[in-house]
Amino acid sequence: MRSCVGLLAAAAILAVGLTASTVVAQERAQDFEATANRLVNQCANINEGDLVLVTGPTTNLKLLEHVAVHVRKLGAFPLISIKTDDMERRMYTEVPEKFDQQAPKMYLKLANMIDAAIMVMADEHPDALADVSPQRIAERQRAMRPVYDTMLNRNVRLVGLGNGLYPTQATARQFGISLDDLTSTFWSGVNVDYLRLQTIGDTVRARLTAGKMCRITDDRGTDFQVHIERRPVHVNDGVISSDEVRQGGAACQAWLPAGEVYFAPVNGTAEGTIVIDRHYFRGREIRDLRLTFKDGKLTSMTARSGLEPLRKLYDACSTGKDAFGAIDIGINPNVRIPDNSNMVAWMASGSITIGIGNNTWAGGDNHSDFALYIHLRDATLMVDGRKLIDNGTLQP
Repeated sequence: MRSCVGLLAAAAILAVGLTASTVVAQERAQDFEATANRLVNQCANINEGDLVLVTGPTTNLKLLEHVAVHVRKLGAFPLISIKTDDMERRMYTEVPEKFDQQAPKMYLKLANMIDAAIMVMADEHPDALADVSPQRIAERQRAMRPVYDTMLNRNVRLVGLGNGLYPTQATARQFGISLDDLTSTFWSGVNVDYLRLQTIGDTVRARLTAGKMCRITDDRGTDFQVHIERRPVHVNDGVISSDEVRQGGAACQAWLPAGEVYFAPVNGTAEGTIVIDRHYFRGREIRDLRLTFKDGKLTSMTARSGLEPLRKLYDACSTGKDAFGAIDIGINPNVRIPDNSNMVAWMASGSITIGIGNNTWAGGDNHSDFALYIHLRDATLMVDGRKLIDNGTLQP
């Protein structure tokens, strides 16, 4: 959940429920106590006196309980908030449309009060809002935008457990792998050697920081380039350090499983084409998606099938939706994408994610209410003509 939609939803304390079978699988795979300890003490850098929002699905209350206790053990103050997928859907089906544009007063007060938020983000029913009016979704995203902007401006530490890989039946089914395999991959990624991850991240960041031009190609027809000189480069190594808190803004975020290096490139410089054979939007498949950029703007978006829902939301959103937004490079060696699967992952070593629209999370200045993120597998990324990723293999 990295898009404007996802981050604002997290800021708005939205989470979806898990099935009982998912919870059982998770409990076999990991220790809630150890996970909570890591989230609070290592990742979120919680300190005495902090006000901490703890959010997640109703069926994962045990983990949320452990997180809250660890927060309090440090002399900080936790507030647990839960929500279900059914509740979120009813917010559209039963709440009058006239309230969509209301300023989110409660969430704004929280955004101006909390010091950190620890979020469990799952996706059991990704198509729950598939038939909701795109105009209504866009209106709510616009209304919620100040919430996330406030958190960034106040340097609120945001830690999300999930990162698009949270083990649910729906995600496993979409990836074409078993729930057990997804669960194993997820927790292997969470439990990566963090010192090693920091070392890889620093190396990749140095390559990008010294570069001027980034080019991405693959065998599907992708051929894209963008300027990157003098752009701040961030590393999601799973830990929000004291130095990153002082930096503020985009540096005050971590997603688990961790392992990403990301940046917002130079505005107006994106050129070329991105081609994806399969992309999922709200649980619905889009085949052969092709995105064309000129002078930093999206000039064409076509697909063989399944494009209509995405197109409707895109058309309903406002300014900045067509601007190229960000590049994110996966560096986690513990997350491996199985052959012959549909799995994609932000943090998988050698993966590339490109973003369109809102890029404030990556240090950019585009506050659009639209964001789209496309994951590339087996692509090549060159910095000033030298390969950083070769056909999906990271070469720092």
